[in-house]
Amino acid sequence: MSSPLIPAQTPELVEAVLGVDTHRDVHTAAVITTLGTLRGCQEFPATADGYRELLNWARSQGDVRRSGVECTGSYGASLSRFLQSEQVEVFDVNQPDKRARRSRGKTDAVDAEAAARAVLSGRATAVAKTAQGPVEALRVLKMVRDSAVHARTKAVNQLKAILVTADPELRESLSGLGSKTLIRRCAQLAESNDQQSAAHAATIYALRSLADRILTLTRDADDLEKGIRALVEDAVPVLLERRGVGPDSAAALLIVAGDNADRIRSEGSFAALCGVSPVEASSGNTQRRRLNRGGDRQANAALYRIVISRLRWDQRTQNYMQRRLAEGRSRREVIRCLKRYVAREIFNLITTPTTPSTAHLTEPLAA
Repeated sequence: MSSPLIPAQTPELVEAVLGVDTHRDVHTAAVITTLGTLRGCQEFPATADGYRELLNWARSQGDVRRSGVECTGSYGASLSRFLQSEQVEVFDVNQPDKRARRSRGKTDAVDAEAAARAVLSGRATAVAKTAQGPVEALRVLKMVRDSAVHARTKAVNQLKAILVTADPELRESLSGLGSKTLIRRCAQLAESNDQQSAAHAATIYALRSLADRILTLTRDADDLEKGIRALVEDAVPVLLERRGVGPDSAAALLIVAGDNADRIRSEGSFAALCGVSPVEASSGNTQRRRLNRGGDRQANAALYRIVISRLRWDQRTQNYMQRRLAEGRSRREVIRCLKRYVAREIFNLITTPTTPSTAHLTEPLAA
């Protein structure tokens, strides 16, 4: 008598961690178990279908709930958003250091496995930005505006350099003018006649061309700034009410925090992201801290602009500067302290945007 057939049971998938080494056209994925066993490694195209294939393959190797992705701000941005939409927690993983690469070699598969092990070991703790809200829109607009501003500055410098070698009559007719008036006058220059030299005609043409370019870039930059201001007001309306915080600086600081600012554990972590947290450099009997040269440099520059503005126009900040100078601090050291305090103030506004802003400056605490 034959025994009844017993239906096959699907084995329960063990928890696993996904690691991805990202590139422009191809992503390499690796899956390891929580015990550190490598389950597999495979390449996938960096396309929408490729992302789905990657996740389906990873889930066939185990129960994937966490992932480590390299370059979540560039090549891995789209994949990061896709994984987050599929309820997979994404951690931003730095590339392996040079010492590890010298000892283990360099392949995409090795890097993908290292990304997964960084999450498993707890070395990778930075939750990736969601990059799906108004802050991501801010990042795109700010990137384009910065490009327009840099191009405008370069064109203005070229225009003034051409004027240095222009004919004396032309140079004297444009001397003593402010930058805006000079650019408008150059855009209105009449075309040269046949009696003038070819060099003079080329100078007139170059000045008109550069002036038109500058005016166009100025309009683009102004329009983009209006869009940035509107996004900042929608995201954190109280931010622009603080003294010294303009649309560009506010955008730079919001971009560092990301759309999911709750991923930042404390105001100290935000200060570290902005490069204004002091770094321990103690050894033996020497106890000291050194300047933090890491972090996002645009956010660091934004904090510097806010501090300089407040030193010019805010009496409380001026009083703080004078008090610390009297204690023997240098001006640069005091500015670093103020940047740290402003980072604390901005972090509190970003994480609790409904907090009423009744003062323009949070008094530095325990200086």
